[in-house]
Amino acid sequence: MDTTTLSSRGQIVIPKTLRESRHWHAGTSFVVEEVPQGILLKPVSTFVPSRLEDVLGCTAYRGPALSQADIDAALSADVARRYATK
Repeated sequence: MDTTTLSSRGQIVIPKTLRESRHWHAGTSFVVEEVPQGILLKPVSTFVPSRLEDVLGCTAYRGPALSQADIDAALSADVARRYATK
């Protein structure tokens, strides 16, 4: 178990082994919460919130369903087109 000390400026150093295991680097921002067991540090998410409609792409397709043979043919044609020698 690692220990640390609160400085006169209210700073605490998180032990290097914990920082490395969590991939926390200088400049990482945290949310600090008081919980019954003590203090909880949670890194602030670096991801921008997104809407389901923005990330599902072609799921709104309303055409006829393709057979597996049609899908395989389309994939094969695309691979042939991409890797054709010019």
